Amino acid sequence: MSFSTYNSPSFPTTPSIPPHFLSTDHRQRCLAQLRSKNDGLEKYIYLSGLKERDPNLFYEVLLGNMLEIIPILYTPTVGDACSKYSHIWRRPEGLYVSIENRGHIRDVLRSWPGGATSRIAVVTDGSRILGLGDLGANGLPISIGKLDLYIAGAGIKPATTVPICLDLGTNTQKFLEDPLYIGVRRTRPGVEEMDAFMNEFMEAMKEVFPSLLVQFEDFSTDNAFRYLDMFRSQYRCFNDDIQGTGAVVLSGFMNAARLSSAASGRPLTDHRILFFGAGSAGIGVAKQLMSFFKLLGMTEEEARSRIYTVDSKGLITADRKGLQEHKIYFARADYQGPPLTHLLDIINYVKPTALLGLSTIRNAFTEDVVRLMASINTRPIIFPLSNPVSLCEVDYIDAVQWTNGSVIFASGSPYKPIEYAGKIYEPGQGNNMYIFPGVGLGTILSKARHVTDSMVEQASIALSDALTQEEQSADLVYPRLARIRDISATIALAVIRAAQKDGVDENTLFRNLSDASLLDHIKAKQWQPYPTHLQNGNSNGNGNVHRL
Repeated sequence: MSFSTYNSPSFPTTPSIPPHFLSTDHRQRCLAQLRSKNDGLEKYIYLSGLKERDPNLFYEVLLGNMLEIIPILYTPTVGDACSKYSHIWRRPEGLYVSIENRGHIRDVLRSWPGGATSRIAVVTDGSRILGLGDLGANGLPISIGKLDLYIAGAGIKPATTVPICLDLGTNTQKFLEDPLYIGVRRTRPGVEEMDAFMNEFMEAMKEVFPSLLVQFEDFSTDNAFRYLDMFRSQYRCFNDDIQGTGAVVLSGFMNAARLSSAASGRPLTDHRILFFGAGSAGIGVAKQLMSFFKLLGMTEEEARSRIYTVDSKGLITADRKGLQEHKIYFARADYQGPPLTHLLDIINYVKPTALLGLSTIRNAFTEDVVRLMASINTRPIIFPLSNPVSLCEVDYIDAVQWTNGSVIFASGSPYKPIEYAGKIYEPGQGNNMYIFPGVGLGTILSKARHVTDSMVEQASIALSDALTQEEQSADLVYPRLARIRDISATIALAVIRAAQKDGVDENTLFRNLSDASLLDHIKAKQWQPYPTHLQNGNSNGNGNVHRL
């Protein structure tokens, strides 16, 4: 029985509970237990157990301590949890749909207790977890963690969430040889078999969960683009690695570009962006950042010309043989010299105002690279976005020191503020949590048939406009994460209006509401855990639970 049940006003005193237990704050006891553990993975395991024993208390502790707990439930600690999931597995936490379930996937989905009331699923196939590679069936904690962030960040009701891992095998030999590996022991399917599985899966999802939004997460690069393109016009779905990452980076870049241009006096249209890393996240972000230039009145071709991409072979050019399909769009046709393979040479050629890292190569932005960026820009924009911290292209303290404090910085994983030359510098974090909870909430409430490009773009613009005056004065490029619920509500409003404009909203009642009334309605729909702590023998809240 959970503490929340013990603490219900209708629950009688029982000898099994210490006599003065209810006069203490069990939330603080849970936090003390959490903080007593020195290892991040042990903290993750503790929180997982707390959620099993008392989900309401877990979410109450999470909402009251998000900045401390989110890095445990998600990046960076979730990477360790995934890598070792077969060894730390304790109980069923989500839904596995195996390649061996072909032909009766519907039956597997029907086993999920939420049924038709389910509203959002995060689906991974474990093939590219963060920057850790193919983890196979170990990838489920990614789906679990993302849904915890939907609950914490947007107020999605926990009972309406569905964490799913598609167990399609793994090409990582050490897992196939691990006697404790929990997944099917085979290599991954080819294109034809994979397509057949995915088509059956998505058809079954729509039938079993008719009101469900599907977020694809951490698929391999080629499959991420493939299944987004295949399904986005048929089903209510989006890919967070491509669209969510792109939207959150676009938002931060909008604010960073304004700061950089204000310092240099150069117009916003002069910005040039160099991407180091050209996988699904890198190209997805690059496509989203074209919106920055198009919003300034530039044509698509002009916008594309401001973006340069780099992969393991160097600057991506149109004359390179065997170029992958997703890299062709940004391949440069205007460079005729010998291949540029070194980042310093590429920077000297491009002279970018912004350097974005999505390579998962630790310390790829060396001191020489960062100092070169500072030498050609009054305030260089440097966004090392690879997760987790162990794969980040440059640490915050190094970026600040090597630019003498002029850098405009945002990373994928969290860094703490630092003091340099007598001044406190606060890093930005291009955390997808700023975007996907609001996109999900707006899509669910509007009952949008599809997630359109405009819905994602308007989410990004809403986030860029969410800075308070104090945050702007501190030169921040993202608002502080402690305000995430209000931020998500504002983003949901923008997403709903974009869905209405695109004509994909099925909840047409919202069209008649003013923005202020709609925002109030959105906030009223955000789920809250039941307040469990007693004060003077009474609950410290009314126990109202808003439902989606």
